[in-house]
Amino acid sequence: MFRAEKGQSDRLDGEGLTIGMVQARFNESITNALAQACRAELLELGVAEDDIDHVFVPGALEIPVALQALAEKGGYDALVALGCIIRGETYHFELVANESAAGVTRVSLDYQLPVANVILTTENMEQALARQTEKGRDAARVVVEMCNLLDDLG
Repeated sequence: MFRAEKGQSDRLDGEGLTIGMVQARFNESITNALAQACRAELLELGVAEDDIDHVFVPGALEIPVALQALAEKGGYDALVALGCIIRGETYHFELVANESAAGVTRVSLDYQLPVANVILTTENMEQALARQTEKGRDAARVVVEMCNLLDDLG
């Protein structure tokens, strides 16, 4: 069956949505900027300030368990994962990047809930700084669009 496709702008209406944000404190200057940009864009898209819950965890590896707790709690239309992993000299970067991403994806699939994964993985601080605002805004647009898409498909 052919379905007329809604335009992206039709799906960027956040009115009535409830969003949970989980922010890692590690590399806090970057994650604070991600969170500020995400929150500002959510508000711009019509999500009410009172419908945005924001929790903090120590680092990227702790993000998935907090996302899972929010999903278990219920009442959220979507979740956002905010973190920043900067490559160091050891294998730890790959471990944290891979495991946090896998955990975020698992929460989304297990709970059939849109989750924007905005855990930056960069080579250096300059790359993180260059991405902090744009990727924060992208996270907001992703969750609002996906909420509306899933609503249309449901």
